[in-house]
Amino acid sequence: MIRINLITVGKLKEKYWRDAAAEYSKRLSAHCKLEIIELPESRLPDSPSEKEKLSALDNEAAAMKKYLEGSSTYNIAMCIEGAQTDSEGLSKKLAECGIKGYSTVNFIIGSSFGIADSVKRQSDMKLSMSKLTFPHQLARIMLLEQIYRGFQIANNTKYHK
Repeated sequence: MIRINLITVGKLKEKYWRDAAAEYSKRLSAHCKLEIIELPESRLPDSPSEKEKLSALDNEAAAMKKYLEGSSTYNIAMCIEGAQTDSEGLSKKLAECGIKGYSTVNFIIGSSFGIADSVKRQSDMKLSMSKLTFPHQLARIMLLEQIYRGFQIANNTKYHK
């Protein structure tokens, strides 16, 4: 069974987001080993300088590093400049990872300032959910739903219409 890691910066604060994540975690347990890894968000002043932002991204990248390494790990950085795909395309990508022998697929969601360039360079794929901007908490739930949908598509269920 493939392992899916959601490597995220920050926690889900509101109960309704945590409930939604728990529901998709439960649904996904039939298809993969899911782990949601919540890394601490760097503390920054209200109006951080560019140097402060880059330093925060570097600190977050250092915390991510141990999860991104390994020959059987496929890393997907969720970032605005990434490629866009549809649900069928994501389903195919997940299936392809399994066929190619990857035991772990990491989806990386950075902070509100993004993901460090070093993490993007280490990623096998850069993926954008949309050209629209979403709150990070909503983006996490949307990603969990799309991963679930991807497995449902692969299994030809009625979930995806």
